[in-house]
Amino acid sequence: MSDQYDDQMVIPGLGDSLGVDLRESSRSPSEDGVYFSAPSVDLDQYDRVVLCMSGGKDSIASLAHLLDEGVDPGSVELWHHDVDGREGSTLMDWPFMADYNRKLADAFDLPLYFSWLEGGFEGEMLKENSYGRPHKIETPEGLVTLDRDTRRAKPGTRLKFPQVSASLQTRWCSSALKIDVGRRALNNQSRFDGKRVLFVTGERREESTNRAKYNQLEPHACDRRSGRKARHVDAWRPVLHWSEEQVWDALKRHGVLPPVPYRLGWGRSSCMKCIFNDPTIWATLREHFPGSLDDIAAYEDRFGTTIHRSRIPIKDVSRQAEPLSIQDTEALDQALRTEYTLPVRSEPDEWFMPTGAFSRSGCGPS
Repeated sequence: MSDQYDDQMVIPGLGDSLGVDLRESSRSPSEDGVYFSAPSVDLDQYDRVVLCMSGGKDSIASLAHLLDEGVDPGSVELWHHDVDGREGSTLMDWPFMADYNRKLADAFDLPLYFSWLEGGFEGEMLKENSYGRPHKIETPEGLVTLDRDTRRAKPGTRLKFPQVSASLQTRWCSSALKIDVGRRALNNQSRFDGKRVLFVTGERREESTNRAKYNQLEPHACDRRSGRKARHVDAWRPVLHWSEEQVWDALKRHGVLPPVPYRLGWGRSSCMKCIFNDPTIWATLREHFPGSLDDIAAYEDRFGTTIHRSRIPIKDVSRQAEPLSIQDTEALDQALRTEYTLPVRSEPDEWFMPTGAFSRSGCGPS
């Protein structure tokens, strides 16, 4: 869930109730608890630390940083939002991503909870004069289905792809498939009531001018520290100020091998068929994964709207650049498999820098 809050405004520095190390903060404290810079926090004050684990390098680096800062592993849990849901759609995401996150969680002996919008990306995109579908939330007690409140909502229609935009209404995949899912997971689990929760995501300022404006620590949208349930939730972006070099160093230090997308040459890891893909990535999908663009092209014809902001049909976009030359046949073989069979961690002398490191080819919100 690395693109949370993409369209929120920066709030002036506030708040002293968050356990921030003020020696490391560029903002003075006040009552609302917002810090533009907060590279270190007092982790011991939190009952639970929820880390949104996309399976990309930045969320993994966030986990590494938590461990380096001495977090109690018993307080940490990983959350992964299934973009395609669990109802049979395979339109957008990497097939292996869910199982990769399972293997990653096992490698660090941490609990992992999945959550998703029923029907996933494809189901939401095909919504036509209908209400939003339920959310599915894994909890320690089992799977919970959260129905929508149709008394207040109105039926809606999408019938087009989300578009590249800072607005989460236009780029609805981030809000509908990640942010809303995480919000409802926090709001609808009584185990967080009366607790102090740190909600961790892996955005970095180096990625874009938009993310450069983010606050590093602030009350989460689900925070109710002064409410009836006294649910204290802080949002922290621990690697927000990091360079990419620091990210790869953290993975190497903890022996986490580069995830498959970077081994294939992707500079960033998001959905396999992310709306932010550049022509090189679309060309690579056409070349190395034949047929992978067919469903998108069919929906473009049906909607009369393209997935790419250039308004050029996706198959034509894929012919505007040369595909990446993929030499890592092991990663290429894994890419379309649902079971993740490659090693997740290695000894330091076996670690390697992937071809996608420091590359501009790839995807992900700006």
